[in-house]
This record gives sequence, C-alpha cells and structure tokens, in this order.
Amino acid sequence: MRFDTVIIGGGLAGLLCGIRLSESGQRCAIVSRGQSALGFSSGSLDLLSHLPDGQPVSDVAAAITQLEQHFTAHPYALLGANRVLNYARQAQTLLADCGLRLQGDAETPHQRVTPLGTFRRAWLSPQEVPLKPETTLRTGVVGISGFLDFQPQLAAATLRKRGIDAHAEEIELPALDTLRDNPSEFRAANIARQLDTAEHYTALYQALRPLSEQYQALWLPACFGLMDSIVFDRLNQQLACPLRLLPTLPPSVPGLRMQHLLQQRFVQSGGSWMPGDEVIRADISGDQVTQLWTRKHEDIPLRARHIVLASGSFFSNGLIASRDRVREAVFDLDVLQSDNRSDWYGDDVFACQPWHQFGVQTNARLNGLRHGRALSNLYVIGSVLGGFDPITQGCGGGVCAVTALHAAQQITDQGGEQ
Repeated sequence: MRFDTVIIGGGLAGLLCGIRLSESGQRCAIVSRGQSALGFSSGSLDLLSHLPDGQPVSDVAAAITQLEQHFTAHPYALLGANRVLNYARQAQTLLADCGLRLQGDAETPHQRVTPLGTFRRAWLSPQEVPLKPETTLRTGVVGISGFLDFQPQLAAATLRKRGIDAHAEEIELPALDTLRDNPSEFRAANIARQLDTAEHYTALYQALRPLSEQYQALWLPACFGLMDSIVFDRLNQQLACPLRLLPTLPPSVPGLRMQHLLQQRFVQSGGSWMPGDEVIRADISGDQVTQLWTRKHEDIPLRARHIVLASGSFFSNGLIASRDRVREAVFDLDVLQSDNRSDWYGDDVFACQPWHQFGVQTNARLNGLRHGRALSNLYVIGSVLGGFDPITQGCGGGVCAVTALHAAQQITDQGGEQ
C-alpha cells in the first residue's frame, strides 16, 4: 500500500499532523495501535509552565529563549520561540476547526480548576471547565451518588482553603442504577452514554434545578458530553446559575471527545485510519525508511515518501525499558537517557524523575537519529521525543501540538508526490 505519509500513532500529535497533511492534499494514513493517551487526559493542553530548573514561566517566548541557551535538548529549544508560538496559534485554529470549543491563548495562560479543587496552569481548556474565579461566588460542587471517581467533599474543602466559597452537594440519579450495581462500570464514560440520551435529560435537569437556585455556580464531574456539548449547553440555558464541568479520573469524557472529534476530522479530510494495528518493523536503506511492516498486514508493506513517528512514550509502548537501557520500539532510534540505571530515578517519588525526559533524539528538523545519523524522511513528534518533562514542566500538550505541525510543515514544503 502506498501513501504520501504514514503516521505511526493516533494520539494528539499523530492526529494533528495527519489532519494538517490530509487537508493539504496528501494521501495520509495513521496506524493506531489502540486507545491513545488522549482518553486519559483532562482535555486541557499546557504549553509551558516551568523551566527544567523549576522556575515558573510567565513569558513563554522569554522562557523558550532560556531553553535555547541552557536546555538545548528540549524540543522547543530545537524549534525556537517564534516557531513554537506560531505553531501554537495554528494549533488553536485547527482545534477550533475540528469542533473543539477551547478557552485560552498561547500568550495568556490561565488557571483551571482540577477535580481535587486545586488550580493548574493551562494553555487551552474545554469551554465547560471552570477557571480560577476572580471573585468569590457561592459554588456548589456536586457529586453523583455512588460515583467514586469524584469526591465533592474533598474538592470543596480544598477550594475553601483557597478562598472559594464552595460547598459539597450530591444528587441521586435512579436512571444510573444499572451502572451503579457494578462499580467497575460506574465510570464517567459509561455514565455519559446514559446521560447524553434525550430520555434522561429531564431527570438530570430536575436534580440540578433546586441546587442552581441555591448557588451562584454549579461544578459537576464531567459525566456527559462524550460526543458533543448539547446537554451542557441546554442545562446552561435552563438552570438558574452557570454550570461547569470538572474532568474525572480516566477515562476522561473531555479527553475522549477530543479524540473522537480529531479522528473524525482526519477521516473526513480523506485520511486512512488503521485502528488496532501496529508497525512491528521497518526497512531502512541509507538514510531513508523504505517500507513499514504491520502486524495486521504482515505480507503487505506500507510504502510512503515520509514517515512520522508519533508512537508516544512508555505509556503507549513507544519507548520500551529493559534492565540496562531504554529503546525506541520501531526503528531503534537513538534515545536520550542515562547510562547508569541508578540515575534513571530519584529517591523522592513526588519529585521530578530523570526518566521522564528520556526519549528519541532528533535534529532541528525533527528527523530521528539512528546511530548518530539522521533518517531524512522520518520525523519524530510528540511524547516519544526526549529532552523534556511533560508533567513538571507543564508542556506535554504543547510539545505534541507544536512538533506535529512543524513536521507537517517540513513535509508539505517538500511536496508529497510519489
């Protein structure tokens, strides 16, 4: 099978790159092994919250300049501040075009409210997610009886410590009894499949209406809106106070919705989606990847002028750790890592861990390096890259979006004709 570009991995980075390439006229395929990390995410994206030395970031452009000077392995340092901010703005437009209603901007990060009642810096957040209030509103933090993935008492107590007039409430929804009988089924995504249907709307509204008359704002766990925002919009039109939603423990409804809308846009733009498959090996000649072999099509290679590796980090098996080294799973690319196993981790489990920054090494064009030599038609994007810590630096979503669009730009600049 022949394509202009084959992308390995169907998460945020792979999908954004695939959409951009398909909409530019390329024949593009995404090979997706399984559920991506998007389904486990909050639906919010971060750009850059802290430098590697722990210094908080208030000016993204200035912070990237510091990365270029002192932390040169960081993906942002490879691209430079102007490119990073330009791609971030492009990503905002692209995500909006895909039907994702997000609040925020690259130049003006915000503080979103987490399910624990804390505040976390973000670049983009779903429109329904509450932001740190500038004024004290009497807020009802509402749980659903029997739903263990969100604790309104804990969230409300934490919010009160931060000056928010928050109070825990709970609603009963008998329509969910069939799920409630099995705790393993009583999860946000399954609840959303029930509450998103028209037949259960009235019961949900009636449970929330009295509370909306007691409070100036209601915050619920994000347990509806799996595919769209119809229920959220309707409730906000009819309730007596504004309603906002807090992402829950995985699987996360906002993350699943982002996955669905991006995947839908990729297919609608002409892309080929190959789910439940994985690339198991590749043929390389000189500095070029010539063909890929997948588990489902073991006798039919995929041939493309360009290859994009968006396979994810350890979570998605893009990186594999053995006792003595970390390796990249498909091409055995060079991986930034510590040679001594004892240097992989620190004693404080809550501190930044060195292994978080392990990942594939590339040149400035994001061509993957293999034995120190760049593979000229292979681009590496997203969380499989090395040199950054997505958690403590608060840049995971940004690195995925920015590197995805940079790789797509390199490919479209060359043209995609076979």
